Amino acid sequence: MMTVPGVGPITAAAFIAVIDRPERFKKAASVAAYIGLTPRRYQSGEVDYSGRISKSGDAMLRACLYEAAVALLSRVERFSALKSWGVRLAARKGFRKAAVAVARKLAVILFRIWADATKFRWSREATMAAA
Repeated sequence: MMTVPGVGPITAAAFIAVIDRPERFKKAASVAAYIGLTPRRYQSGEVDYSGRISKSGDAMLRACLYEAAVALLSRVERFSALKSWGVRLAARKGFRKAAVAVARKLAVILFRIWADATKFRWSREATMAAA
């Protein structure tokens, strides 16, 4: 898991401790909802809007993923599709919202890496060359 940029030993250990068994989740997107990194929904009558994140899961893991996302967006110099997407999102929506969105994507990526026993792919070109 530490092949993912921004993710260190504390974030990886916290992720493994909170998720426990990857077989519990059918989809990787369910992990982000379990941690509390998905938008909270409010629906009543004709009103329907997405609010801030739900904060329903483990606060420590959420904080670790947020810090990993901030490190990825601000400190990591190597190009990756994830960083490029996060930087473009930060230009449109603001740095904090982009960091939360990147943290959600990091949770999904970490889950898939754990479930498939693979490594992080920095770019699509490297993937195509390996295949």
